[in-house]
Amino acid sequence: MAERSIRIAMNGVTGRMGRNQHLERSIMAIRRQGGVELPNGDRVVPEPVLVGRNPEKLEALAAEFGVDEWTTDLDGVLADPDIDVYFDAQLTSLRAAAVRAAIDAGKAVYCEKPLAEDSATARDLARRAQEAAIAHGIVQDKLFLPGLLSLRRLIDSGFFGRILAVKGDFGYWVFEGDVESPQRPAWNYKREEGGGIILDMFPHWQYVIEGLFGRIRSVVALGKTHIPTRWDGGEPYEATADDAAYAIMELEDGTVVQMNSSWATRVYRDELLVFQVDGTHGSAVAGLRGCRQQHRSATPRPVWNPDIPNPIDFRAGWLEVPQVGEAKNAFQLQWEEFIRHVTAGTPFAWDFSAGVRGLELVDAAWRSWQERRWVDLSEVSA
Repeated sequence: MAERSIRIAMNGVTGRMGRNQHLERSIMAIRRQGGVELPNGDRVVPEPVLVGRNPEKLEALAAEFGVDEWTTDLDGVLADPDIDVYFDAQLTSLRAAAVRAAIDAGKAVYCEKPLAEDSATARDLARRAQEAAIAHGIVQDKLFLPGLLSLRRLIDSGFFGRILAVKGDFGYWVFEGDVESPQRPAWNYKREEGGGIILDMFPHWQYVIEGLFGRIRSVVALGKTHIPTRWDGGEPYEATADDAAYAIMELEDGTVVQMNSSWATRVYRDELLVFQVDGTHGSAVAGLRGCRQQHRSATPRPVWNPDIPNPIDFRAGWLEVPQVGEAKNAFQLQWEEFIRHVTAGTPFAWDFSAGVRGLELVDAAWRSWQERRWVDLSEVSA
């Protein structure tokens, strides 16, 4: 068994997502476990090189995690023949240009979603990556979450019978910033800086829905800016991006999916993201970590009668779906898959074409909102 390294330029890891999920809980976790095991038994250990625009933040981050190299010179990193992979977790508005440069430099590229700000730009990046014959991938972490893995097992086992409908509910209250400090950065609420819940979250819903239930045929969507003024550092600003979106999608097999997304809602559910799946033989409710199911043999028989207290404890009839194996960090699991893909040529299902599909749903949802009608995804695909 041999051990070797893979050098990964990580751009945008001074931000919350890049730092927590990709640097700390993925790359550094992989290093602590001794690398990624390949099919032949060899191990590959990632060596991060931190890239960004703020030298003070980069220096502090490198010191915190014991990383030897950091730089603000992206062009220099891409010109370095010893860099194997370019990873991008920058602001969405900055991503396409950097990814294009990495492709031109012949680097393998892995990046956060969305791949770009629109599907046309994403298709161009996917075409360039294909022509350059580089390894390329897009983060689709939620497919690796314990709750959705349990839901996947129910689907694969035929538990649901014929799936009829899916209801998704995501969101929480993001404080405006005047009294309580906000949990998300101000650019999330500025359309001109790549903000908006449709652009941020609909690529997630696309790969979850299509990865679990089937291809999306059409969508009708409504976006809203419920909170028109927010504060950043004590200063008010106009929120120009949508902070909530309400969508209905029809899949190619006729399954109906409803998806509510909001940064202006208060949580009364077990997790911040919950999917309920209803089928002819059973139903399930899955969140990030857990999944519960109710078979038709255990389904209660409610009768509508508002004149008496409800006699049924509906929650009591749902059973926890046991997890199989160790529940590892979802981002780390996909990182391991991508590292194997780059170093050993193993299959990787989530390449840039998956990123294109996510942005086609975004473009279709925007068009539906603007034109107030159902939009087929074929209308926005090339």
